[in-house]
Amino acid sequence: MAPLALMILATLEAGPNHGFGITLHIQSVSGGLLSVEEGSLYPALHRLEKEGLLASEWNTTAASRKARFYRLTPIGRKRLAKIREEWAETTKGINRLLRFV
Repeated sequence: MAPLALMILATLEAGPNHGFGITLHIQSVSGGLLSVEEGSLYPALHRLEKEGLLASEWNTTAASRKARFYRLTPIGRKRLAKIREEWAETTKGINRLLRFV
């Protein structure tokens, strides 16, 4: 799974959010190291929804604007748990490689 998809799923684990909110969360939590462009975010959200990992509905933001809010589905939660396990194993291997020298 692409890193952007993983970041989206992890963000939505905390609860439903709209596209701009997802972008802000990723940027904030990463301390500004990661940013997501609109042209990448929305196609990824649509793909994840098509795969059944997300569901969406129109709602009103805190700023009283209409926006599509995305949430994890049960399948999305299971996939996120599996990806976290795989990511932990991958980073272990990379860390071993980096210390090998």
